[in-house]
Amino acid sequence: MLDDLKFIHDKDSQDALGVVEKQWQQLEHEFEFEAAPKGPIDNVVWGGMGGSAIPAQLSLSWPGHDKPFEICRNYDIPRYVGPNTLFVASSYSGNTEETLSALSQAEEKDAQIVVVAAGGKLADRAREAGHPLAVIPGGIQPRMTTLYFIKFMATMFEKMGLATGLRDQLTAASAVLKDVTPAWRADVPTAQNPAKQLAQELMGKSVVAYGGPKMMPVANKFKIAMNENAKNIAWWNQLPEFSHNEMIGWSSHPTDKPYGVVDIRSNLEHERVQKRFVVTERLLSGMRPAPHVVEPKGETLLDQLLWGLAFCDFTSLYVAMLNGIDPTPVDLVEKFKAELNK
Repeated sequence: MLDDLKFIHDKDSQDALGVVEKQWQQLEHEFEFEAAPKGPIDNVVWGGMGGSAIPAQLSLSWPGHDKPFEICRNYDIPRYVGPNTLFVASSYSGNTEETLSALSQAEEKDAQIVVVAAGGKLADRAREAGHPLAVIPGGIQPRMTTLYFIKFMATMFEKMGLATGLRDQLTAASAVLKDVTPAWRADVPTAQNPAKQLAQELMGKSVVAYGGPKMMPVANKFKIAMNENAKNIAWWNQLPEFSHNEMIGWSSHPTDKPYGVVDIRSNLEHERVQKRFVVTERLLSGMRPAPHVVEPKGETLLDQLLWGLAFCDFTSLYVAMLNGIDPTPVDLVEKFKAELNK
């Protein structure tokens, strides 16, 4: 079915495949906003949910942080937030209630605030309060704007004096990403298309994705993409923590487990993490489904992370089509928000 372009066109009514194929262009977007530290910055808190938190999670891997950094997926901010905290309020819609609540608390604590949104209440509040505001282009699903947020993140860190050279690295990486994504397009037959091949293996299964510390943002993105694009239940975890608890959970019954396991294994991970993947596969042989091993391509950590994010998107879109589902709409989320606001 995945080589039937009419079938794909019928299912993908809003061209999600076209959106993810062009995601590399998001890294070329230039954000025009003024931001500078108002004083010393001792720590950074990023307030965001779902896809709006992915760039913050990715930053733990690349570029890393010289100061304490925490992701706030909550209504309430950490107690230590104060005038020497950089607080980033991140929401594509601009109407995420957890982020709006966290912003109010950050304002009360007199934190240094930067806002990123496509519009909504968050953008309005930033303008009213005079907070630096980076506006992301609208019109696409939030989960497909990850690279916009990553470019914002790099720009913001540089403007706030927390990093240098990140935008140049992203520009170089965007060219690499542009070159690799055509291999996963709909017009590439399954026999030569690894994203389609993995989708066929995962169809009809609950997906569990694993990554090491460097690839954990990709494992989480895979989970999110499977949930929202394929409308398919999925989980994720990371090694080495997995080896201390979750591994045992695979060792019991039933023997025939309805899961598709995906190991995202980078050659840039710590050598002991790489060995943990191999030993785990051997010891759990026959107790859990054999993992589908995804090896991100690229010479640098950033290249591999971006390769992994894009590959996960393509794979999840093909699973959606095999599930007979249009990948773009998320009607249940919209219904949930409406019910919550009654």
